[in-house]
Amino acid sequence: MPHKLVPSLKASDQLAFLRIFGLVLKLGLTFFAAETFGLSIHSPVLNYALLLEGAYLTLTFAIRQPMMSKDSGLFTALLLDTAFWITWLYFSGGATNAFISLLLLPIAIAAVTLPRWAPWTLSFISTIAYSLMLYSVPDNQMQHHGMDMGSHYLGMWFNFVISALVLTTSVAFIAKRMRRQDAELAYMREAQLRQEKLLALGTASAQMAHQLATPLSSLRLLVEEVAEDLVTDSPSIKEMEVALSRCETTLTELRLATESIREQKQVEVETSILIAMLRQQVTLLMPQLKLQLVADPQIQQSHIFTDASLLPALLSLIENAARASEDQIGEKRVKVEIDIEPEYLNLRVRVRDYGIGIPKHLLSQLGHKLIDSPTGMGMALMLSHASFERLGGTLILGSHSEGGAVAEVTLPVIEH
Repeated sequence: MPHKLVPSLKASDQLAFLRIFGLVLKLGLTFFAAETFGLSIHSPVLNYALLLEGAYLTLTFAIRQPMMSKDSGLFTALLLDTAFWITWLYFSGGATNAFISLLLLPIAIAAVTLPRWAPWTLSFISTIAYSLMLYSVPDNQMQHHGMDMGSHYLGMWFNFVISALVLTTSVAFIAKRMRRQDAELAYMREAQLRQEKLLALGTASAQMAHQLATPLSSLRLLVEEVAEDLVTDSPSIKEMEVALSRCETTLTELRLATESIREQKQVEVETSILIAMLRQQVTLLMPQLKLQLVADPQIQQSHIFTDASLLPALLSLIENAARASEDQIGEKRVKVEIDIEPEYLNLRVRVRDYGIGIPKHLLSQLGHKLIDSPTGMGMALMLSHASFERLGGTLILGSHSEGGAVAEVTLPVIEH
């Protein structure tokens, strides 16, 4: 059974129907209720203005989605709506029109949907137009059954100004706060979904690590037996030993990282020690990689909080960069720059590859979602991003001006 009996309309459709309702209201008041509400229709120009507005609404209804998707398009539409409201009011009584407050409608829409400058601009234009219409009211209309209506029209104008100010200040502020809360809720929902995926991945990784321990031990014994039986040293045996050592090291690091994350252990580490460990691990695990590591001397004495997941996360970024460079230039080359971000006092690690770069449509998704691609699904990037985020840091992916991709990691520096 459907949850809603009536399907929800898009914001552009709702606004389009609201503007059409405004035109229908003008037509009804002009041709059927002018005498009822005391409207003074005194010019045939109003008919041409209504025809022009009908053609304008037809055009904007056809292109409503692309036009309303940008602030400039929506503001232009509301500005023209204001102009048509002013025209209709001027030719149907001006400041004496009982429906003069309908000028507030575009201002209200702008206050809810657009930046603060938009409702202020429309309020200024509408107030000037209202003031001119009030100034042009004939003297004979200022008297009604011997009463001076000037103070009444001035009170209406003052009420209009106060209402416009309320819309441009209080309503706009409330709408901005609600949009910020919606954005925060959306971010929290995405973070929760990401954590659920990471929990599932972590559980699967722990199970696989446990299952791999026994086969790796058996392989180590077999390799040692084969090496003892051979009379001469075999390059293949040495390569197998290196590969096994890497698997055993990775398995040990995985166990340590799992235990550290579960117990939420974080230790204070000097940046120079972290750099030395990073260089050592790259040399051990990726001996064919041409690593250019540039560290600012000012960071040597700085400290950060870290756990067992930080180093594997950085190594994962370097390994991805090495693979991208090899695919493009035929060799594993990576440049790592480490310095202090002066504005926020964060440790900044920039990992640059020499590949083809990252497509623009994937920049906002990598690190946050599992992405289908020929080289993988972005799992390593998502795990790395989660590790940095847990340590209070961030991961930002971008393109280098000279080609290739750049992964920028920022981590908070401990202030002593």
